[in-house]
Amino acid sequence: MSGRRRWSTEEILDTAAELLRTSDAESFSVRKLAATLGTDSSSLYRHFRSKTELLRAVADRILAAAMDGYRPEGDWQQRITALALRLREAFGQQPQLAVVWGRYASSGAGSRLVMEEVLQALRASGLPDEEIPARYHRIVILLAALIASEAGIGSLTTEEHEQGMELFRVAVLGADPERFPALAHYARDIRPLGADRRGAFEEILAAQLAHIEATIRPS
Repeated sequence: MSGRRRWSTEEILDTAAELLRTSDAESFSVRKLAATLGTDSSSLYRHFRSKTELLRAVADRILAAAMDGYRPEGDWQQRITALALRLREAFGQQPQLAVVWGRYASSGAGSRLVMEEVLQALRASGLPDEEIPARYHRIVILLAALIASEAGIGSLTTEEHEQGMELFRVAVLGADPERFPALAHYARDIRPLGADRRGAFEEILAAQLAHIEATIRPS
């Protein structure tokens, strides 16, 4: 009698990524993944020691895919901006995994490629060496937060989006001007959270990079 099929690490990660398209990290489990593959959890633990390790590996594949074919061009700010937009695009295609990356981080090859490029770009900026790690940390936190926030909007169904828009209109346009005078004053110009996400993403990132530029002392 033949035994159960042996699944490769890549096949396991492919299936896990597919499951995460329609669920979140909380509801995802190694047991569900094993059932989808037609195997038992113990066989998967030969590849990954825990659910967290598995989720980190799935997120790392997105980073690696985003870095595939990447070539640094332009000055340091252009390099970081181009990298950020590649990550945004990659996670935009699998929004559930953006939350996984923001929560669990990653330590694989994809993560190292991203870290190396951000650090190299900051080195090229002229920042003193001792300031680069802290600046790197702030940039990556900002990117993870922006990408995860945008992914949260992108994962909504059409019905959920329409319900949210209706609730937004009620909350803003129906605001009592005596209790919320500023909100009532700007009500017709306030935009919902999901509006112009790309423009907001680029503007917030540009402001962070401009802040770094302003701290660099001329050599």
